[in-house]
Amino acid sequence: MEKENQSIVTTFILMGIPHAPELDIVLFGIFLVIYILTLVGNLLILLVIKVDSHLRTPMYYFLASLSFIDMWFSTVTVPKILMGLLSSDGGAISFRSCLSQFYFFHFLGSTECFLYTVMSYDRYLAITHPLHYATMMSGKTCALLTGSTWLSGSIHSAVQTILTFHLPYCGPNQIQHYFCDAPPILKLACADTSVNEMVIFVNIGIVASGCFFMIFLSYMSIVHAILKIRTAKGRKKAFQTCASHCIVVLCFFGPCVFIYLRPGSKDAVDGIVAVFYTVLTPVLNPLVYTLRNKEVKTALLKLQNRGIFAQGK
Repeated sequence: MEKENQSIVTTFILMGIPHAPELDIVLFGIFLVIYILTLVGNLLILLVIKVDSHLRTPMYYFLASLSFIDMWFSTVTVPKILMGLLSSDGGAISFRSCLSQFYFFHFLGSTECFLYTVMSYDRYLAITHPLHYATMMSGKTCALLTGSTWLSGSIHSAVQTILTFHLPYCGPNQIQHYFCDAPPILKLACADTSVNEMVIFVNIGIVASGCFFMIFLSYMSIVHAILKIRTAKGRKKAFQTCASHCIVVLCFFGPCVFIYLRPGSKDAVDGIVAVFYTVLTPVLNPLVYTLRNKEVKTALLKLQNRGIFAQGK
């Protein structure tokens, strides 16, 4: 009972993104615009895939899942950033709310990580086994793969959350970050965190490096297969299909590796770098997949011509 009573911190203070106070309004406007674009862009992708029968393929099935995740992934952190920029006490967050934000952040983030791996495997099958692709990537297979990403993400996040929040927090309560994450929270614990840090490092390391390695292997096989395509038009189409996925993967994995898999941690640097995969990647996904994808652009034009936007359907 004594050990439990040590956890007397009931409220944490998120210190936010390092910036000059006079930039509050400017940053608020920037993050608000990005958040709105994220929601609208990803909702448009979901709407297009739902309405256009030509987009009911495995690739767009996974893209719809990605858009759904990105909307909520952004919602976990950005509204709290906006609150912190608006008022002096906007950074206050209760212990339970911090725990919830932590869980859902890692749940959605790791699920997205697994989903990128599945999407690379889908592109691998589509390009290297075109004749058997429809059979190998059936609707049931797509559902199983997507379900496994959500289940794996949930388990991964549960491990991170339990390891972090079972520790006693009885001293300072200022989190040097704009959301509840493991590195800055563990610095506030009233106990030795070396074991926790090592387990979390290995856990995230296995997930991130494992997913990235599988994605790398998939795309090496894809490049090898593309170079065998005889027509220049065929090679160009195959490269364009995969290029958008590669751009988003790099934007997501690069900052994650920098923050979680490097020795030491610098609060100010981590906070700025984290913006790339928590705020910018969710808004980049709809832009990359629409601006570089002729099928999606064609579907959007069809919707516009049918008057869906004007009628609000």
